[in-house]
Amino acid sequence: MAYLTLKNVNKIYPNGFHAVHNFNLEMDRGEFIVFVGPSGCGKSTTLRMIAGLEDISNGDFLIDGKRANEQGPRERGVAMVFQSYALYPQMTVYDNIAFGLELQGADEDYIDEKVRNTARILGLTEYLDRLPRALSGGQRQRVAIGRALIRKVGIFLMDEPLSNLDAKQRVTMRSEITQIHRETGATTIYVTHDQTEAMTMADRIVVMKDGYVQQVGTPRELYFDPVNVFVAGFIGEPPMNFVRDTVSGGKIKIGGTVIDLSKKLGSKISEYEGKEIVFGYRPEAIVLGEKENAYVLPADVELTEMLGDTTNVYIKMADVQSILKVDPHDTPEVDTGITFSIPYENVYLFDGKTEMVIK
Repeated sequence: MAYLTLKNVNKIYPNGFHAVHNFNLEMDRGEFIVFVGPSGCGKSTTLRMIAGLEDISNGDFLIDGKRANEQGPRERGVAMVFQSYALYPQMTVYDNIAFGLELQGADEDYIDEKVRNTARILGLTEYLDRLPRALSGGQRQRVAIGRALIRKVGIFLMDEPLSNLDAKQRVTMRSEITQIHRETGATTIYVTHDQTEAMTMADRIVVMKDGYVQQVGTPRELYFDPVNVFVAGFIGEPPMNFVRDTVSGGKIKIGGTVIDLSKKLGSKISEYEGKEIVFGYRPEAIVLGEKENAYVLPADVELTEMLGDTTNVYIKMADVQSILKVDPHDTPEVDTGITFSIPYENVYLFDGKTEMVIK
């Protein structure tokens, strides 16, 4: 039996706005689940319904098979870390971490042991006597995590906890949160709009758009087997390239180049004659030059971005603009022509009307 279950969960506000539509998910004990999607997609609302901070309009939320819709946050055994840290500025790090146990009336020696053990795990031992204003953003976030962690709850919820940190701090905190999750074994649900955080931290990812779940899967499943155009374009950096065209004689055009889709779809291509197809390929899934069993395309180089380990190459093929990701040693010159190949197995085709992947 799943540890946490959401069955046809909806959130409808009094003004009629339908924020979350028929959300279904089963989570195992100890899983690290990430909700990801653009702003306003319903991921934070869903997290707040799990926490008990928002009422569920209809549907069921179960913990260990028991309906928990009417339970408050404390009854559900959840701890939550917010984007804003929400630390008490007049309290030391020690007192901030200890606050939850003090409210529960725990023994003083027990609190001291737990606070110091939590501080050790989070690398905060030398900061226990400091006030939050004397800490860096990353250190404050660790204190907020520590305050939630010390309660030893079964469900650990995080709502955009790293969005206030700089790029270097985010990378460090991603690995620290992942390590804390492994040490505690808590079931963790993490909300972010950053697909890099989702890909690097999650056991499974829930991709949301406009209140609907688009796909649930492992990072590898979402990257290599996206179910629709939205997921394919949201997961991956730079995003997948897309070209739309209507199938004619089993072919489409990319720029001025004719592409024979039967090489990818075989006899199934006849089903799409006269219909719009979305042709997709990832920037890194190409080979410079000509290659067998691949679509070969000419392009003009408009701009290059040297990133160290890779180079982003912005190209134009007639009226079609795309991005390629290449080895920095193979970076082409700007304002020159190149030829590149997309192996057939690296091409994704989507129905132009439904935007669902064509298998």
